[in-house]
Amino acid sequence: MALAITTLRAPPARTRSPVVSDSVPTRSVRPTSLSWASAFPAINISIARPTSPPLNKESFIRSAWTRRSRSEAAKKPNRKSWKQRTDQYMRPFLLNVFFSKRFIHAKVMHRGTSKVISVATTNAKDLRTSLPSLTDNNACRVIGKLIAERSKEADVYAIAYEPRKDERIEGKLGIVIDTIKENGIIFV
Repeated sequence: MALAITTLRAPPARTRSPVVSDSVPTRSVRPTSLSWASAFPAINISIARPTSPPLNKESFIRSAWTRRSRSEAAKKPNRKSWKQRTDQYMRPFLLNVFFSKRFIHAKVMHRGTSKVISVATTNAKDLRTSLPSLTDNNACRVIGKLIAERSKEADVYAIAYEPRKDERIEGKLGIVIDTIKENGIIFV
């Protein structure tokens, strides 16, 4: 078995005269910059791409490469309906009523700014001590009356209520809404 021994040579010393070659354009040997990249010669490489013939639109096979059909592709995706876009301006004040096992909470909010206009809850100190039950029909009437009064103080005379999915306006919720109507607030 023969071992090959190689020796490493140092690169040749630079001279002050430029080396000219026919195939590769070079810079002058004296570097204009002290960076590592400036020590290499500049090579201009251009790749000629063949031109493709003009394509005929009739020769294309129209395949469904997207998941949407043509009618769906024509529509703009994720576009809100007219009602979704204008509802917060046409009906800006929204009633929110929450019934827990122990209390009833109601508030009127401005949709655009999420600012709370009026709040009434049976968990408030004055109502907690004065009402015999904090969740019965009488408590619902008191909450409706307070919401109506506080909304009028804030110059809000028309509010909207949007029931949740599978929610009916009956029972305690119906009592709260009817009491608000009876006290001069218009539902739009």
